[in-house]
Amino acid sequence: MADYGEVLDTLGEIRGTIEAKLGEKLVSAQVVNRELTIVIARDDLISTLRMLRDDSKLAFWNIIDICGVDYPEREERFEVVYHLLSPRQNARIRVKVMTDETTPVPSVTGVFPGADWFERECWDMYGILFTGHPDLRRILTDYGFEGHPQRKDFPLTGYVEVRYDDEAKRVIYEPVELRQEFRNFDFLSPWEGTDYVLPGDEKAK
Repeated sequence: MADYGEVLDTLGEIRGTIEAKLGEKLVSAQVVNRELTIVIARDDLISTLRMLRDDSKLAFWNIIDICGVDYPEREERFEVVYHLLSPRQNARIRVKVMTDETTPVPSVTGVFPGADWFERECWDMYGILFTGHPDLRRILTDYGFEGHPQRKDFPLTGYVEVRYDDEAKRVIYEPVELRQEFRNFDFLSPWEGTDYVLPGDEKAK
C-alpha cells in the first residue's frame, strides 16, 4: 500500500498534467484528504472526461459513480459529481460541474456507457436533466411518482408510496407514513440492564 507521501506525489503529478491540459477551462483543482477534486464548466464536461480517459499519463478508464448534491441557497443549486478511477495510476479523481433546476448537463454515456443508470438516478432523486441520454426515466421511484426525494426542499409527508401487498397480490398506493417508533431511539445499554423487557426475553426466568 502506498504511503501518504507517495499518494500526494501521484496526485500532485496528475493535478499538474490536468492543469497543463485544461488551462483556463479548469475552474479549480485541489487535493484534500488524499483526494483530487477538479471543478469545470458544464460545456467542458465531455471533452474533459474524454481527456481524463484517453490521456496515457492519466488513464481514468473506470467510472465509479455519479451523484448529485443539493445546495438550495445557491443560484446553481446542484453539483453533479463524477468519480473516476485510474487502475494504471492507482488513483481516483472527483470531477464537479454545477447546474440548476432547468439547465441540462451533457450526458456522458458516450464516453462512459456505464454512466447510464447513474444519470437516471440523478434525474430520479434530484431532477437533474441530462441531454443526449438514451433513456432518461425514473429508476428508483415509481413511474408515476411526483417530485425528487433527495432535494432538500422535498416534503416528508403528503406523498404516496408504492409497495407490493402480498395479501392483495398486487401493487398498491398509500400515503407516506413516518412511523413514530422509528423516531424513538434507545440509548440504554442492554449490557447494563434496561428498565423494560427486551424483545425475545419474555420467556426468560
